[in-house]
Amino acid sequence: MDTMRDRFAPVVSRLLDEDPRVAVVLAEIGKDAFTEAAARHPERVVNVGIREQLLVGAAAGMALTGLRPVVHTFASFLVERPFEQVKLDFGHQGTGAVLVSAAASYDWPAGGFTHMAPGDVALLDTLDGWTVHVPGHPDEAGTLLRHAVAAGDDRVYVRLSAQSNRRARPVDGERFVTVREGRSGVVIAVGPLLDAVLDATEGMDAAVLYATTVRPFDAAGLRRAAGAAGTDVVLVEPYLAGTSTATVNDALADLPHRVLGLGVGRRELRRYGTVEEHTAAHGLDARSLRERIGGFLGARAGA
Repeated sequence: MDTMRDRFAPVVSRLLDEDPRVAVVLAEIGKDAFTEAAARHPERVVNVGIREQLLVGAAAGMALTGLRPVVHTFASFLVERPFEQVKLDFGHQGTGAVLVSAAASYDWPAGGFTHMAPGDVALLDTLDGWTVHVPGHPDEAGTLLRHAVAAGDDRVYVRLSAQSNRRARPVDGERFVTVREGRSGVVIAVGPLLDAVLDATEGMDAAVLYATTVRPFDAAGLRRAAGAAGTDVVLVEPYLAGTSTATVNDALADLPHRVLGLGVGRRELRRYGTVEEHTAAHGLDARSLRERIGGFLGARAGA
């Protein structure tokens, strides 16, 4: 099966052909996938070299001229390294772009911590007005990329991952999807962690919501699920644990509630290992999730 990143270049190349506003800005990484598109649109496919601050600055300059730039590199080089440019060149200047990352939290363990970005979504949370999409399947990535490019001049982050669920779900770039209903708690599974959550909660009387757009947060969807399942909420996110606990607290501010935030831990894992080993070490495999979710929701959920 194709990865999300395999879908990225074909989808955006078609958008380049269809929309004269669309431009692509790269920093070496991913340039080979745009060779043909660059030949057709040399003025709108730009590779700035290994200069991530320039990557963001150049994209913001294009946005000021009326273009819709799509900016791509690894998450650690797209959000963390040029964060000052993201904050000022887009936010302060009131411009927009579509930032599309790869490598996620630990998709390339052999690259070490320089190529990991578990704190990317939390970092963007310090800024105003960002939409954040976290697809869990290549088909969803294609859909959400199109939504992102079509979103006027908005600031959008699309977080691609090598990890994927077995099947795609219908996503609209706005609302959570109810995958399973229940009466003894709500589990929100973000992006590529849905399959692990479904396996972990098999037989539990818990509602499972699937989130591929986490900013803006679907507070109304959570409140509907909580109306039937109660206000014990477990968040399972493929980035820094607890990133969205504040958004859940805000959504349920007028109701007594409990929140458990599960995700990538803060402690750096210095043995490179495999993706599966990192997943287990962070407690995000199905077996670990069952213990943690069951322990939180307790006997009412049948854990």
